[in-house]
Amino acid sequence: MLSQDALRERLEKLNAVGIALSGEADIARLTEAILLAAKDLACADAGTLYIVRDGALHFEIAITDRLGRKVGGTSGQPVGLPPVPLTHADGRPNFNNVVACAVNQDRTIVIDDAYTAEGYDFSGTRTFDAELGYRSQSFLSVPMKNHLGELIGALQLINALDADKQIRAFDADDTHLVESLASQAAVALTNQQLILSLKKLFESFVGLINLAIDDKSPYTSRHCQRVPVLTMMLAEAAVRTRNGPLASFEMDDTDRYALKIAGLLHDCGKITTPVHVIDKATKLHTLFDRIALIETRFEVLKRDARIAHLEGELDAAAYAARLTELDDAMAFLRRCNVGGEAMADADVARVAEIARWTWHGPDGEASLLDDDEQENLSIRRGTLTAAERQIINHHIDVTIRMLESLPWPSRLAMVPEYAGGHHERMDGRGYPRGLTREQMSVQARVMGIADVFEALTARDRPYKPGMKLSQALTILARMAHEQHVDSDLFEVFMREQVWLEYANEFLPPEQIDAVDEAALLAQAGCGG
Repeated sequence: MLSQDALRERLEKLNAVGIALSGEADIARLTEAILLAAKDLACADAGTLYIVRDGALHFEIAITDRLGRKVGGTSGQPVGLPPVPLTHADGRPNFNNVVACAVNQDRTIVIDDAYTAEGYDFSGTRTFDAELGYRSQSFLSVPMKNHLGELIGALQLINALDADKQIRAFDADDTHLVESLASQAAVALTNQQLILSLKKLFESFVGLINLAIDDKSPYTSRHCQRVPVLTMMLAEAAVRTRNGPLASFEMDDTDRYALKIAGLLHDCGKITTPVHVIDKATKLHTLFDRIALIETRFEVLKRDARIAHLEGELDAAAYAARLTELDDAMAFLRRCNVGGEAMADADVARVAEIARWTWHGPDGEASLLDDDEQENLSIRRGTLTAAERQIINHHIDVTIRMLESLPWPSRLAMVPEYAGGHHERMDGRGYPRGLTREQMSVQARVMGIADVFEALTARDRPYKPGMKLSQALTILARMAHEQHVDSDLFEVFMREQVWLEYANEFLPPEQIDAVDEAALLAQAGCGG
């Protein structure tokens, strides 16, 4: 039996262990801490922690000091042992294995010498000893029951040691202390398992939202998958930076998780955006590409010209000239229908001129292009009209409302800010809130660059091909210079070659061309 002072010391140690266990969030570190504490309290040379799963006791971690052996836990080494079944093949409880018996009977089992004990099968123990030159003698098997009365695992300690490091039997003090620890450990494990299961449930709901967006538009879904990856690449590069304005930027595991979730949800508001706007492949595309309607009108004009020629109103030369004029105009409109980076004033004027032409339709004489068709074909950049761009932009308002309506725990409280800021500009001219650089977190600014670069290089959009790296980075450098995106983060993006890391993972070889990093940094005003 222990002296009062020794017992008091071990009780204080037990209390300290209980406090420490309640603050450990990582399951592997938690199981290891439990086993190490149990070994320390009982002065045991070896021990194993098991978790009940699928009707068996699974080895989570095993440590044998005299052999210098540690498997499972944080060791990175697999345990390599089969689980211990709690029942036999015929359904009878397994009372042969001592740790299974302890769990099945919900009682602590103490064995002074495994080699002379009766009623249990220690053949596996003898094999282990023979192979490794060990002698497993005293055993203490304690079931782990949580606050709900559920048996969730077991602690098994081997070879209690006296002050001279000689093997002794586990005594009553050892048993009481380890039983108390097992109870605390079971509660801590259950809490962490519950947190983990809720975390998985939450992430499944995030995936469910992206699945709904995917079903609506596969282009948006792939964007939602790639932006979080690129966001984390750039954020980690910013953490590595030890010079310049971002030298003090740091993230812990909680920060990283919040940013990951924000990346996954940054476009969740697009679930309300009409699919014909999200996937607008050409300027005239709604539910279908209306260029076909205009082509039909041109065919009517060509038919009218042929009739006029047959009736003698047009000679052969005039008829041929008219057909050429119509073919050229139609080819021009087809080119205009494809969105680009910029549309010249002369092309806009020519669209207006063609719109004034007339044709004879079902309702009589009408303009060759109606007002909506003329507006769409005159779009200066991309495929969206101003009204459609407002519809697209509205998704960020919906995203923010959706995210701010959720009761985020404190460690995820910044998710709405991170996700909701990726369309803001550093000069305060972005949307929806017109925030300036100083009003935004580094993480939100990181997401802004990731969102733009993914969109520029994406090759799966229906309205444009993916840009080569040099072109995309030139645009991004211009945006940094114009304070559209953060120039400090752009410099990190370039110097840490985040763009190349992303390209090697997601872009085909034909998009990866030569990049002049120095010129791009100079263009962005990053000091060369």
